[in-house]
Amino acid sequence: MNSDNHITNKHSLLSNFSMTRREMLQRVGTGMGALGLAGMMANELLESSAQAGESKNPLAPKPAHFPAKAKHIIHLFMNGGPSQVDTFDPKPMLAKYHGERPPASALKTERRTGGLLKSPFKFNRCGESGIEVSEIFPEVGKCIDDICVIRSMHTDVPNHEPSLYMMNSGIIQPSRPAMGSWLNYGLGTENQNLPGFVVLCPGKPVVGPQLWSNSFLPGIYQGCHINNSNLDPKKVIAHINNNYISRETQRKQLDLITQLNRKHLEQRVQDNQLEARIESMEMAYRMQTDAQEAFDLEREDKKLREEYGTSQFGNACLVARRLVERGVRMVQVYYGGGQPWDDHGNIEQGHRSKGLASDQSIAALLRDLKSRGLLDETLILWGGEFGRTPASEGGNGRDHNNHGFSVWLAGGGVRGGMTYGATDEFGFAAVENKVHVHDLHATILHLMGIDHERLTFRYSGRDFRLTDVHGRVIHEIIS
Repeated sequence: MNSDNHITNKHSLLSNFSMTRREMLQRVGTGMGALGLAGMMANELLESSAQAGESKNPLAPKPAHFPAKAKHIIHLFMNGGPSQVDTFDPKPMLAKYHGERPPASALKTERRTGGLLKSPFKFNRCGESGIEVSEIFPEVGKCIDDICVIRSMHTDVPNHEPSLYMMNSGIIQPSRPAMGSWLNYGLGTENQNLPGFVVLCPGKPVVGPQLWSNSFLPGIYQGCHINNSNLDPKKVIAHINNNYISRETQRKQLDLITQLNRKHLEQRVQDNQLEARIESMEMAYRMQTDAQEAFDLEREDKKLREEYGTSQFGNACLVARRLVERGVRMVQVYYGGGQPWDDHGNIEQGHRSKGLASDQSIAALLRDLKSRGLLDETLILWGGEFGRTPASEGGNGRDHNNHGFSVWLAGGGVRGGMTYGATDEFGFAAVENKVHVHDLHATILHLMGIDHERLTFRYSGRDFRLTDVHGRVIHEIIS
């Protein structure tokens, strides 16, 4: 047997029988002295736990590393991968060399592509900044002076699953904590009656719940998935209401269960799953009133509802504003279940329909936040997990492209009316001021008042962080 494998197997066997010192005393300590020692240790541990304030609410607001530009984040996630050359990164050379295959097209993507494919959309110069925006986003174009377009994004892999992991949790493999979980771990949340991290997605994206997972962080930091295909405030969170007993009786029951769980926890120090169960039950009780009110769009002015539109995505954008208005730290809005922006077959038809269907809602969100004085403290991120190739696939579709794509940021301390970075003349790859997803995450954390190198969690013998061992803050886009 290989000695290294032997060591690994030996450690694996030992780990199966690992126990705390208290458990060891309880199981093997048969003498009165051992029992007395166990009792003394338990009392000391309880006293130290109380002094350390271990029972404090883990979602309580926590101080940032330095003054923050933003307090909240709304991530408008165009899952599937929108095309940069058809949205916010116009390339006139595509029309000039339409059908040809330049050397740059040799970049590895997921599938084999053909010649260059010119964009079927017209680009218009918008706002005082004159930034060019595709005709499929006419209303967003009117808000461009509040937007910073990053045209030099890149990521590691041209496949949905690893790129979805990367954009959400900073690594191409499952499972690491999502950005929203990291933010709640680092900063807490301002509203103790609502989850600090809410995910609005009608159905599930390709990967599913791992994209909003807490992973090794305590369970209370996991994202709360809301299926916004039906935003009935009484049904949006299943089983949240108890129709058989009064709130007062519920409170008494919950207090009793909490006392029993706390006693159980005293014997199992740092049992994250048990702690998460206790906090989740408390949260569920408090959410019975606040959650229903937050998701009740009938409370909004009819004219404002019309500005957002009544689509699933439009309703989700309005709910996102209502949630950050109530102190929720991060709201993620998926355009739809699956990978709706994944237009391999017909870029004109697919992107036009989705662009125009989301344009009104996105612009309404930006204007609404601005009118309420919330845009300055709310960071908006728009984009997908990667972009698409400037070359054709399947006639008039585009393949995945991780080498160069666009996202945009607005509000929350970001300089509006500017572009940052550039792709090559055809839009294949980032070539100027390249921005990796790690850099984007580092910048977002910085805007929230967090040093990305200091936001760490000790797990499995090492310190983990959202940006792994990478990431630089893009100071040029910060106001």
